[in-house]
Amino acid sequence: MDNEVFEMAYKLIGKLQETQGENILAAARCIADTFEHGGIIQAFGSGHSYAGAIELCGRAGGYVPSKVIKDPAGGMYESIQGVGEILMKKVEILKEDVVFIISNSGRNPLPIEIALQAKQRGAKVVALTSVSASSKLSSKHQSGKRLFEVADVVIDNQVPDGDASIQLEGLDTAICGMSSIVTSVALQAVVLESAKMLLARGITPPFFKSQNIDGGEEYNDALLKKYFNRINHM
Repeated sequence: MDNEVFEMAYKLIGKLQETQGENILAAARCIADTFEHGGIIQAFGSGHSYAGAIELCGRAGGYVPSKVIKDPAGGMYESIQGVGEILMKKVEILKEDVVFIISNSGRNPLPIEIALQAKQRGAKVVALTSVSASSKLSSKHQSGKRLFEVADVVIDNQVPDGDASIQLEGLDTAICGMSSIVTSVALQAVVLESAKMLLARGITPPFFKSQNIDGGEEYNDALLKKYFNRINHM
C-alpha cells in the first residue's frame, strides 16, 4: 500500500533508533534503579500526550508498579501558570520513583511544573519531547525553561515542528501527527532495556499479563496486592 503515513513512521522510528540509543539506555537505568530501591514508575501527559502515559502504565506487557498522574482537566489548562503546582499537592512522588513526562512541544507550564516538583522531591525525571521543535519555541513557564531543559534524561522523538508531518496538495496545514507513534516505540524500547538490566541484576521484573488470557487476571491480582498502596493513590 502506497501511503505516506507508513513512510513517515518508518523514517521517524529509524531516526529514533539511530540517535536515541544512549538516552533510551539512560531512561532504562532509571527504571532499573527505581525498582531496585523500591520505587515505582509514574507518567504524565496532558491532552493527547496522555496516550504516552497510558502506553507505559497499567497495560499488558508493562510494569505493574506504575501509575499515571492524571490531569482532571484533560489538557484544558496546561498553558496556565500554577496549575501543575496545585495538581502536585495531591500527587505522592517519592525519591525512589522515576517520573516520565510526555510533551511534544515541552513549552507549557503544566508538564514543566510537574517535572520541577518531581525533581524537588528527589525523583528522576525522564522527558519524551521533540527537542528540535521545542528549541524553536519560547517557554510559557515563568522560569523560561522548556521540558528538555529541566529533565534528567531526555528522549528526543525526532518529530518535526507542529507534530503533524504530512503535506497534501490543496490543504494549507500538515496532517497526521506522529508523536504518539514514535513515543510508544521509544517507551517500549525503554521497557525492554530496563527488563534486561533488572534480570542482569538478579531481579525479576514484575510485568502485567493480559487479562484476556487464561490465568492472566489472577496473576495480575496477586502482583497488584503488593503495590496497592502506591499505585492506587494519585
